[in-house]
Amino acid sequence: MPRIDISAAPVRTGSGYPPPHDEPCRARSRMRLGDAGGLTDFGVNLLTLKPGVWSSQRHWHLLEDEFVYIVSGEVVLVTNKGEELLRAGDCAAFPKNDGDGHHLVNRSDQDAVLLEVGTRSGGDTCWYPDIDLVLDPARGGFVRRDGTPYQGG
Repeated sequence: MPRIDISAAPVRTGSGYPPPHDEPCRARSRMRLGDAGGLTDFGVNLLTLKPGVWSSQRHWHLLEDEFVYIVSGEVVLVTNKGEELLRAGDCAAFPKNDGDGHHLVNRSDQDAVLLEVGTRSGGDTCWYPDIDLVLDPARGGFVRRDGTPYQGG
């Protein structure tokens, strides 16, 4: 495969979360490097978090491993164990099905850029421990913890 033309890579800004859970992630931007290179088994993204923006709601995956490397700036990693500052050159891994919800928050006054790598497992369920939300493809998308369809709020 030749070098990936980063300027031609697809970019997705925003969040797929239902309101109001999308609010902290609306300004996140992902450059889909893996998609640009034709990868199908795992995703590779260059994630930009502006000041105050979250990478996601705190979550964990049933079937997907995740890895992040901080390219520039700094973020706060929030997990079940608490908070930890990650700076450029730091990395973190999130094994599938470990039950340790995580997300990254940019609390600085500068953009943070991260390289994200994650498995793409069809049928993965994603749990959000801080809110009443589960992403369950078998049930058609977002549902509440009790399995009822999510209809906002």
